[in-house]
Amino acid sequence: MMKTVKQVSDLTGISVRMLHYYHKIGLLKPTKLTEAGYRLYDDEALETLQQILFFKELDLPLKEIKEIITSPCFDKMKALEDHKKLIILKRDRLNALIELINKTLKGVNSMSFKEFDMTEYYNVLEEFKKENKDRVIKNWGSVDNYNEFIEKCKSKEAEIAKDAIKHYGSIKKFTEALKKNLNNSLAITKAEQMDKFKKDCLYDKHPKLKELYKKLTADLTKDPSSQEIQQIAGEITNIAKKDYEAFKTNMGDYYWYAMVEFYLVFPKGLDKLDKKYGGSGVSWIEEIDKKYGNGASKFIGKALKIYLGDYEPKIETLYKKLRSNLSKDPTSKEIQQIVSEIDNENRKIHEALKVDEGENHLGYMAEFYLSKPEFIKATDKRYGDGTSKFIGEALKFYAENNK
Repeated sequence: MMKTVKQVSDLTGISVRMLHYYHKIGLLKPTKLTEAGYRLYDDEALETLQQILFFKELDLPLKEIKEIITSPCFDKMKALEDHKKLIILKRDRLNALIELINKTLKGVNSMSFKEFDMTEYYNVLEEFKKENKDRVIKNWGSVDNYNEFIEKCKSKEAEIAKDAIKHYGSIKKFTEALKKNLNNSLAITKAEQMDKFKKDCLYDKHPKLKELYKKLTADLTKDPSSQEIQQIAGEITNIAKKDYEAFKTNMGDYYWYAMVEFYLVFPKGLDKLDKKYGGSGVSWIEEIDKKYGNGASKFIGKALKIYLGDYEPKIETLYKKLRSNLSKDPTSKEIQQIVSEIDNENRKIHEALKVDEGENHLGYMAEFYLSKPEFIKATDKRYGDGTSKFIGEALKFYAENNK
């Protein structure tokens, strides 16, 4: 039996006005409109409303909720399972806070943080600071900056915990991966080597590169493919591969390709995605444009990429293949086969670098393509409107059906 909007309001506690608003924005449409204009809702509509309320409980904005529940990949039962995990986490954290408050009210002055789910995560960060002071100073600039990073993590604890469960399956696994990755000498070395190149470019620490970049960006109206510009791009590439260890290895071309991409697709905001996990958060494009002029980063990136020629890592070839026809069904067998190849290639790269990216890396990446505004904007701007959503839905479907 269908229910009127008033009955639904009484049942759920959602105001009639809010239900009207949900209808207006297309979030929850009534099952039927009577000739008199009255809204009627069946059981399926009530189930959808329940999903909306679950997502609201997790502090998602209505726009994102609408995108999720209207997606062809949306699985109600799977969403319910995810809701349960996240709400249990939230309940446990609130219970822990209540327990702490009760202890304080009883006069217990020594406040223990064992009740917090993220304690071990912070312990790993603190342990790393004690045992690797030089690296902390090198990567964060100072111990104070590192401490500030930890405090920012604590201020976003709920968000990080939610991401950790989505990405790694549990906070315990997330913490184990953090410890492994912080102490991964191979990945750290490569990251530091690339960081050295970036800093040398930004702060003119390599005289020859300083001269070449200044020459390259002297006139940004020139054609990046012109012989003059390509000669300079070649000299920069050759110096990078000769003087910087990251570009000398068997994965050197892969790292150089990644470096070139920084000039093209690393806008302000996108760089913040890794900041909560320890990244510097420096906006590469913004800094390069500030140094050489508006549009300089894109110009440099185009020039270097043209010089690279036909080379591109297999993972990039696969993504290019994935986004080649956005009219296809992202859940189709053909598209899912490409995603499977992407998954395998990702695993090979992570194994080569000895980096733990978690059991749900593709599912986690799907979140960026589907719900991170800066990531979506950068992807669609470069590859066309709808690309980010298409890739996100393809990755999400694969992640949910290949566990």
